[in-house]
Amino acid sequence: SSIWVVNAFQLAMTISLLAFSSLGDLWGYKRVYVLGLSMFTVTSLICALSDSFITLVIARGLQGFSAAAITSVNTALLRVIFPARFLARGMGINGLIIAVAAAAGPTVAAGILAIADWPWLFAINVPLGLTALLLGIKHLPRQEERTKRKFDYISAIANAVTFGLLIYTLDGFAHHEKMDFLFIQLIVLAVVGTYYVRRQLTQTTPLLPLDLLRIPIFRLSILTSICSFIAQMTAMVSLPFFLQNTLGHSEVMTGLLLTPWPLATLVTAPLAGYLVERIHPGILGSVGMALFAVGLFSLSSLTAESSDISIILRLMLCGAGFGLFQTPNNSTIISSAPTQRSGGASGMLGMARLLGQTTGTTLVALLFSFVAHDRSTAVCLMVGSGFAVVAAIVSSLRLSQPSTL
Repeated sequence: SSIWVVNAFQLAMTISLLAFSSLGDLWGYKRVYVLGLSMFTVTSLICALSDSFITLVIARGLQGFSAAAITSVNTALLRVIFPARFLARGMGINGLIIAVAAAAGPTVAAGILAIADWPWLFAINVPLGLTALLLGIKHLPRQEERTKRKFDYISAIANAVTFGLLIYTLDGFAHHEKMDFLFIQLIVLAVVGTYYVRRQLTQTTPLLPLDLLRIPIFRLSILTSICSFIAQMTAMVSLPFFLQNTLGHSEVMTGLLLTPWPLATLVTAPLAGYLVERIHPGILGSVGMALFAVGLFSLSSLTAESSDISIILRLMLCGAGFGLFQTPNNSTIISSAPTQRSGGASGMLGMARLLGQTTGTTLVALLFSFVAHDRSTAVCLMVGSGFAVVAAIVSSLRLSQPSTL
């Protein structure tokens, strides 16, 4: 039952991300971002005050909607804030902040739980959220150019059903739900999904921006992003099992051992933002994913005798490769879309990440079910390495397209 504390957040975020990115194009990115921050702060307080499991799950779902509002227009706002020639640097700074947060989050959480109960994990978001909200209201710019179309409510509902069922069905396969129930879900998914896609093909500016996928470098960058996040999640989900069950590390030590990954990303993400102004993003992306693939494959060879230093060095290689790839790839996705479609591009970037992460998590669950326990983590890492190789190959195909940065 406790997995629904995570699933409720992920589902809500997935089904509403593209809708909020569309609203960003209509209302303005700052308005949607500030709305998301406000909702996130309030729902964090509700989570902290939850007096039952059901209340917590509902609050987490509402928190997922607010996170979708923030995420959907985050990179679109970067395009408004930074001049076009410095967009990649802005993406690099954004990547640096994400890496710092990813590295600090587990440590902060461990510190909170050492002196307080779990509600404080949510309560800490309230002062942080209020601070971010005040800064956002004061400093975030308003974009001048907006689309004049009306919001497509029917597409928003079809989008929610399609992606909600997709995620729920993948989760069902991973947890071995009854096949007849999964079969019914697949039929409904096929019917609603077909209607949704056909409706989007008739729209001038669709909620699911299929028109942007007609841009070759945008399409290749989205596919590369999905593969990269599948590879990332196969490692992030499976490695803790190896570190705790095979090497016998505590939860706190496991968190500390995984920290070099985001720390390495912290260094290479902003560096890539400068390099992409001189080197084609297809080259940087391919090199980054190749390093990532080597790092994941080297992690698959770990044994019970492996030292902590050998683990840390391999994780640093993974983090460095991922950071070198992510900044140029994200910058290309945003810059290759028309300015007035920045919200749609930002939403697609978020959906690529969510679909990749969900697929990666599902793969880990399936592999752990069918592979011997002592080999399951190694197999997951090898599969992840394979997806990183695919991402590197797809990234190299972008060399036939002129850089948009």
